[in-house]
Amino acid sequence: MQRRTFLRATTLSAGGVVAGGPAAAAGPATAANPLRVQVLMFDGVEEQDFVAPVEVFGLAARMGGAVTHALVTPDRPATVTCSYGLRVDVDRGWSPHDADVLVVPGGGYTDRDGPGVHRLIADTRFLRRLTGVQALRVGICTGVMVLSAAGLTKGRPATTHRGARADLAAQGATVVDARVVDDGTLVTGGGITSGLEVSLWLLERFLGAQFTQRVEQVLEYERRGTVWRA
Repeated sequence: MQRRTFLRATTLSAGGVVAGGPAAAAGPATAANPLRVQVLMFDGVEEQDFVAPVEVFGLAARMGGAVTHALVTPDRPATVTCSYGLRVDVDRGWSPHDADVLVVPGGGYTDRDGPGVHRLIADTRFLRRLTGVQALRVGICTGVMVLSAAGLTKGRPATTHRGARADLAAQGATVVDARVVDDGTLVTGGGITSGLEVSLWLLERFLGAQFTQRVEQVLEYERRGTVWRA
């Protein structure tokens, strides 16, 4: 695989946490104040979309990084059936005040009547809660379309799976052809495997480039594409 340019910036060179971001007041993640990541789970979620952040943040924590992660459902504990039949017991509902970052994976976008993101898009109560939280909202693949339905991408640069980009543009986003788009208080990722790039970028943004490079080496994964930053 030919490696393409991947824009890297340490937390210091990025000016610390992006101004206005969820952790801006608290400063960089530390052992006493770790970055708290919640990954949203729902019936029809794409396995790779949520497994990538679980793997990256879980490994980072095992390597001593100041980060925690948890799987959550939109409301209450449940057993989630994923896109390819994997069943996952999720023992907690989404608690916005316990998260600095909320990751919304995709799944099921091409089946409007089946399980997947369209049920979240139709859940107006969930969308209202989504717009009101202080956590950094992160969309992976067609999970970005949930953020779009909540009005969070309108007038802002964003990306999603290629099959949904026309819809994202029609809903008012400025679509960027990049694996990761970081607009400060909104981070979006492209197609299914971009969850790896999104998660590694978040580590770099909050925990620094040197630590993230160590995680990347253990994963034996070379990041692809570019990070587009506002």
